[in-house]
Amino acid sequence: MSTEKGTINFQLLDNLESQEWQHSSRPGRLFSRLEDGRIQCHLSPRQCKMKEGQPGFCRVRVNKGGELHTLNYGKSVNVTEESIETEAVFHYMPGARILSLGNIGCMMNCDYCHNWKTSQARFVQDEEINEYTSEQIVTIAEERNIPVLSWTYNDPVVWHEFVVDTSRLAHERGLVNLYKSAFFISLEGAAELCKSIDIFSVSIKTMDEELYRKISKGWLPPVLEATKYVFDQGKHVEVSNLMVTDANDSEDDAATIAKWVLTHLSAETPVHFVRFHPDYKYTHVGRTPIERLVRARKVAMEMGIKYCYLGNVYDNEGTNTFCHHCGSLLIERFGLNTWIRGLTADGCCQQCGTDLLLIGLATDAQTPQVGEQAEIIPTETLEERSYNWRGDVNACHVEMINTTAETQAIYYWRMNGNGTGVGPIRSHVHAGDRYRFILSKSSPNETGVRIQYPDQIKLKLYEVFDRAHYPTVDVDTAQGESDSIPALQYVRRGGQSPQPS
Repeated sequence: MSTEKGTINFQLLDNLESQEWQHSSRPGRLFSRLEDGRIQCHLSPRQCKMKEGQPGFCRVRVNKGGELHTLNYGKSVNVTEESIETEAVFHYMPGARILSLGNIGCMMNCDYCHNWKTSQARFVQDEEINEYTSEQIVTIAEERNIPVLSWTYNDPVVWHEFVVDTSRLAHERGLVNLYKSAFFISLEGAAELCKSIDIFSVSIKTMDEELYRKISKGWLPPVLEATKYVFDQGKHVEVSNLMVTDANDSEDDAATIAKWVLTHLSAETPVHFVRFHPDYKYTHVGRTPIERLVRARKVAMEMGIKYCYLGNVYDNEGTNTFCHHCGSLLIERFGLNTWIRGLTADGCCQQCGTDLLLIGLATDAQTPQVGEQAEIIPTETLEERSYNWRGDVNACHVEMINTTAETQAIYYWRMNGNGTGVGPIRSHVHAGDRYRFILSKSSPNETGVRIQYPDQIKLKLYEVFDRAHYPTVDVDTAQGESDSIPALQYVRRGGQSPQPS
């Protein structure tokens, strides 16, 4: 890696294949044996055929002794507490806290991936990886009273064995499972997931098959087939579409995806048009102009989509939920923050009685803060950090690392332009734990966050450029000047990546 002008430029390092995380494996599922010791993986539509010692496209599923093994079972980036809106889910438990779980590898290689440092296994380094058991994941959620496990970030498809095992345990313990994915998966894999996954948030990257192949290195028909399959199984499905600047952000693009949802899913299926930020190999354009997203939403709703939203956008009515019959405001959102405004206890419009078809609603629901209100803070001297929202960067991950043998606490305030703040809010981290949570701008006049913490805690802050973005470089290591491109930048061999216009 090299550092220049507040960025970190990353190229493939020669010794990455010697990383320790690749040295252990677990037996995999969904494969068949072929002749000459080869095997075929049936998890993704690629149906990879592998010789002895050879990995598949994802680089985390490999042939060992004529058997399929997975290299990433239980191997994860740090668990992170976020809100369900982070995953483009607006009609299931709005405002609920989720425990976000991401792993290593991917069955795709999208040119604009904002989690490329972990989705592309050849870049993953040992210091970025934690190992968890299924029991540990479920216990973390229970101890913090988090009702939803979210399988997310790079893409959970290649984490299949761990997802299946842990989600089934979570169901037994009364937790909800959310699966955020591009859903490039076989029907056999989707059928296994349906036994324990409650919510599918599917990212349909584009309806243009040629563009889909070019950008993602996958292909579209299996994604659509698997999405329709889980919908037909009665699962809660929401569809999102990343509208990439000058690639698939036209009104015709919006109409095509709206038509597919209306034909194969339902008019009540929520559709999210999501704002793009340049990243990885796709940095020659800037963020999607918001007016294009607004027009896309208008087109989809005129075609009959009842609930259409904008993603990665703050302070815009396109993030709110309105009654499709009388137009009343039912759920208000600002970024990743949620407030119930006009709903009855059973999820109907207070004005006209129209059923919103929400699941898991409480009339007093709103995005809960991480931690609890603290009346006082300790009198001993505390360290202090601040982070100010800047441009289009309106969220951050707070990471607490407790190396002591006792539970520790931090305190934070949401700061306003007049120098006052809402808080203090107290958040705990157990002895020996490393824990992340997200803070997202919650009002137009909020300027940032202020945090106080004991010196026994090592505290790190990470800029979150878009929802479901898992940053791996903290602001102390590098903070770029741009509010469009993260500090960690991929550099092609032989030169810099192009910059956005």
